[in-house]
Amino acid sequence: MADHLNLKQRHRQKLEEILRAHMPNVEVWAYGSRVSGRSHDGSDLDLVLRGPALQEIPISQLVDLEEALRESTIPFLIEARDWARLPESFHLEIRRDYVVLLDPT
Repeated sequence: MADHLNLKQRHRQKLEEILRAHMPNVEVWAYGSRVSGRSHDGSDLDLVLRGPALQEIPISQLVDLEEALRESTIPFLIEARDWARLPESFHLEIRRDYVVLLDPT
C-alpha cells in the first residue's frame, strides 16, 4: 500500500463528501498514476469501491455516483469501479500500489 495520493486538499475534501453521500459503508481505494507518482494536475483519478463484504454495489448506486462526480467542480475525470465486478487479475494489479481514500470502519 502506498502512502501518497497526488490530489489537492480541496479536491480530496469535495471527493470525500460526494463519496460519503453516495457510497456509505463502502471502502474506497485510489490507484494508478495519482498513487504511483506518474501523474500531473490533469491526470484522471482511478478509484475502486469495495462494498460491504465485498459484494456487488447496485448499478443504480454506481450510476448516481458517476453523475455526482461528473457534475462536481472537480476538474479532472474520476473513474470509479466496483471491486466485486473486476477480475481477480485486476485485483492483484490494484493491490500492488493503492491508497485507502475512505475507510467506513
